[in-house]
Amino acid sequence: MTPSAPPAARADYGSLWRGVPRELGFLLLTMPIAIIGLSVLLSLFWTGVGTIVIYVGVFVLVATLYTARGFGMVELTRLDWAGRPSIPRPVWERPGTPRTFWRSVFGPFANGHYWLYLLHGAIINPIISIVSWTVTVVWASIALGGLTGWIWEPFIPQGDRDFFLSQTIVDAVFRTNSNFDPAVGDRILYLIAGALFAATLPFVTRGLTLLHEAVARGLLGGWPSEALQREVADLSASRGAAVAAEDQALRRLERDLHDGPQQRLIRLQMDIAAAERKLGDDPDAAAVLLAEARQQAGDTLEELRALSRGFAPPILQDRGLAAAAESLAARSPIPMTVESSLQPGERFSPELERNAYYVLAELAANVAKHSEAHAARLFLEQGVDAAGTPSLNVWLTDNGRGGASLVDGHGLRGLQERVRGLRGELVVESPVGGPTRIVARIPLA
Repeated sequence: MTPSAPPAARADYGSLWRGVPRELGFLLLTMPIAIIGLSVLLSLFWTGVGTIVIYVGVFVLVATLYTARGFGMVELTRLDWAGRPSIPRPVWERPGTPRTFWRSVFGPFANGHYWLYLLHGAIINPIISIVSWTVTVVWASIALGGLTGWIWEPFIPQGDRDFFLSQTIVDAVFRTNSNFDPAVGDRILYLIAGALFAATLPFVTRGLTLLHEAVARGLLGGWPSEALQREVADLSASRGAAVAAEDQALRRLERDLHDGPQQRLIRLQMDIAAAERKLGDDPDAAAVLLAEARQQAGDTLEELRALSRGFAPPILQDRGLAAAAESLAARSPIPMTVESSLQPGERFSPELERNAYYVLAELAANVAKHSEAHAARLFLEQGVDAAGTPSLNVWLTDNGRGGASLVDGHGLRGLQERVRGLRGELVVESPVGGPTRIVARIPLA
């Protein structure tokens, strides 16, 4: 008994077959689209070159470059539909650059991507497409014809046919005159060839699609320098957002200390001074003042503890984010439940846990102050975004009146800046009348 193929190998071959319909659709449409692109682009280009002396050619060349860009974007979109990983798109205009008429006219001449798209659409893609289209059609035709030949070949008149491929092969190999029916031999030979070509068809379609992807990635994709520029811009924006969020947090802390513990401490100092003055003349009044001072000291301590819990409570450091969220929900003035898909005892970096808890605390405080909700829920989970980056997702939903928005100077705007400083995003869905759903996605990388 022959051993069966390993499960991984069968799964990989099966995945190749699952991609065949999309890859065949991509490859069969490749040459018609490429020939249309070749005809249109070369016609426009040479028309523009021929009429450039009367200035009309300048605008025709601009139209050529924009048309080349369109054909290139069609190629990238088709590769996406074929199941290939998305190719980063070029940067056509620098962010923040004003779009004017003259910049639209002469900008493509200075952008190398337009000329690469023209090279791809007018020369390289037609050549590759003819080769890939021919191989695809021939391979698929042999596979289909060989597998179905035993059905339709008997209906084809043989006439005075005296050449049979199977008979020629057998006679050449065994150096003898064969005595089998050559028509039946050809059908068997074609069936074997069809089975072999069908079995290898997924490898052919995948290889040809990868060829188109490699060419498109080199000519139609964004440059590494542009990706680096975007990375630097994102980092700069994230740094600015983090600095702004920290500034707002410090200002809020200063305001809370001024309005709360500082006022209580001033009152405490005044009560103690009054008690000192009355201690010799009226001990009973002094005792009352000292009792009030002790109460003020206790209230101040509780308020300072509440402020510290908004940043890094001990339970967060000892037991992790999920336990801290449960403690936060237990202290909420409105009923709040916590749902977590995190593994028991799962921990993250201290910075990530501290910032995620800060987001939770702010969201819980906003619900208590503004939502008029009767119930709320917190969700904690790990997820993966479209780019494959793992992230920690923190949700809050409530049944309040809704209407929450990201307005400058308000708490959610500061929270958005903090999450942006972590290179994450904050999404607010809060129609008037509710319910409100706020999601913070914080990358784990």
